[in-house]
Amino acid sequence: PRRPNISRDRPREWHRPLAFGVLPAYDEALKYIKADSEALKTQEQHLRAALAETKASADPNTEVVQEMEKKLEILQIQSQVNLPEVRWKAKNGMADMSKAVDRHIVEKRWREEGRLDELMERIHQMFVVPDVVPYLRPSLDLRVTYPQARKTSQGHPGKTKHMLVEPGTFLLPEQTSKPPKLYTSVFHTDTRLYTLLMVDPDVPDEANSTFQTYLHWLQPNISLSATSSSPIADLNGHTEYIPPHPQKGTPYHRYTILLLPQKAPVSVPVLQKDQRDGFSVRDFIEKYQLDLAAGGGAFMWREAWGEAVPNIFKEFFGSEEPRYGRPPKPDLYAEARARNKYFK
Repeated sequence: PRRPNISRDRPREWHRPLAFGVLPAYDEALKYIKADSEALKTQEQHLRAALAETKASADPNTEVVQEMEKKLEILQIQSQVNLPEVRWKAKNGMADMSKAVDRHIVEKRWREEGRLDELMERIHQMFVVPDVVPYLRPSLDLRVTYPQARKTSQGHPGKTKHMLVEPGTFLLPEQTSKPPKLYTSVFHTDTRLYTLLMVDPDVPDEANSTFQTYLHWLQPNISLSATSSSPIADLNGHTEYIPPHPQKGTPYHRYTILLLPQKAPVSVPVLQKDQRDGFSVRDFIEKYQLDLAAGGGAFMWREAWGEAVPNIFKEFFGSEEPRYGRPPKPDLYAEARARNKYFK
C-alpha cells in the first residue's frame, strides 16, 4: 500500500540524515545550533520575567510593554528557527501556526520561494491589476483546488480527486461547476474579518460594445486567523456560487477570487442572478470601506468556452447560451456594385 502523505493529521518525526560519527562536521554544526538555541531561550526566559514584572507594576508604560512583547516574539523565533526538526516540520505540512516560529517559516517560504512571485506575475501579466482592482498587496496565502479534468482524474470510481490550481492556468468549465475549496495560510494571530469576491471582468456588454464584470460569488464576514481551519467552511450562505460560463465566441475569461480585509462587520444584501451584471469591485470596496491596503488574498485562473457551458446556462439561467462573434467588416464597394457599370 502507498504510504500516506505527511500532514498534521498524519505526522512524522524528523530523523537526522546522517548517523552520529559519520560526518564530524555535521555533528559539530548540530551541536553549535543547539547551543545557540539554548542561549537564546535563556534570554527569552529573562525577558519574559521582566515583561511580567513590568505588567504587574502600578502604572505600566504601554509603549515599553509593546516593545518588550515584540522583542520577546523575535527571541522566540530566533531560538528555534535554525533547529532542523522545526524547519523540517514546517516544510512538510506540519507547521503549528499558533507558534511564532512556524508562522515565520511558512510566511518566509511563501514570500521568498516563488509562490507569491508567481501569483503577482500572473495577476499583472493578465491585467487583473488594474482591470479588477487598482493594486494588490497580498498578506495571506490563498490556495484554490478544483476537481481534476475527467481524462486525468485517478482513483476509485465515482470519486474525483481535487488538484491544487496554479495561478493563471486554464481550467475547463466542467471542472468549475461546483465551488472550489479555498485553503489559506494566515499570519496574524488575532481574528479578522474578510469578504470573499469571485468575479469575471470579461463578460460581453453588447449595449456598449465593451466588456463588463460579472459577480459569481460573494460571502462577507469570514473570520480568519493563523489557527483557522482549512479549507474555509460555509462559503455558500450569502450570494451563491454560479459556475464560470465563458460565452461562445469570446476570448478567454480571467476568473478572479479576492479575500478583502474588512474594518468592521458589514451588512451586504444578497444579489440575485439578474443583479450580478455590471458589478464594480472598486465601488463595492468603497461602499463597504474594505481595506485593500491591509492586504488580504487573491487568486486567478482562466477559462474558455467548453461543451459544459450550454448546460450551465440551462441549469442556472433557464435559457440557451448566447453566441458572439466579430462584427462583419463593412463592404466599402457595396454601393458601387449596386450601380450599373455602364453609364448612358
